[in-house]
Amino acid sequence: MSRPLLIVVSGPAGSGKTTLCSRLTDAYPQAIRRVITCTTRAPRPGEVDGVDYHFLARAEFEKQIAAGVFLEHATVHGNLYGPRAKDVAAHLDAGLDALLNVDVQGAATIRAQAASNPRLAAALVTVFVRVLDPVELRRRLTGRGTDPVDEIDRRVQAAEWELGHAGDYQHIIESGTREADFATLEGIYRGEKGRHP
Repeated sequence: MSRPLLIVVSGPAGSGKTTLCSRLTDAYPQAIRRVITCTTRAPRPGEVDGVDYHFLARAEFEKQIAAGVFLEHATVHGNLYGPRAKDVAAHLDAGLDALLNVDVQGAATIRAQAASNPRLAAALVTVFVRVLDPVELRRRLTGRGTDPVDEIDRRVQAAEWELGHAGDYQHIIESGTREADFATLEGIYRGEKGRHP
């Protein structure tokens, strides 16, 4: 049986990373489990606590930070986000691949932890979804219909900084169509499984 992976996927808001992660877990339901991240942001319409995110009050999130609960945590667009270390470990312990959708800051923290944690280092696979055209990125964010214009402006501006860190990742997906992006991600996953006996 191949060694379980911790697959970390990042990219700017609107890059399609959440959809890609969902498709990968749907395609490999027996092998991959998405790690549900905790956040202090309010649920969007249709989001379910414990399914999409663990929605926490800021005071509760800060209490868990102090207790060392999170594998990493970061403030993104004014809200706190972080996956619990025990959730990642539970998947790996069960022989399952763990999939994390995290921002650039979070991925950097996980890479730093892996430098002193052989188990994490052996499992870690990092993927960045890159959208180089800011006009396309804005079109995708506007098309979601979930964020006001000032929030979209903030996310497009943040994307410039995030794109500068694409080279920190083992794999980069140059975002095109949803189908092409998924084919690339699936190819990365299959390739990494083949390299981790």
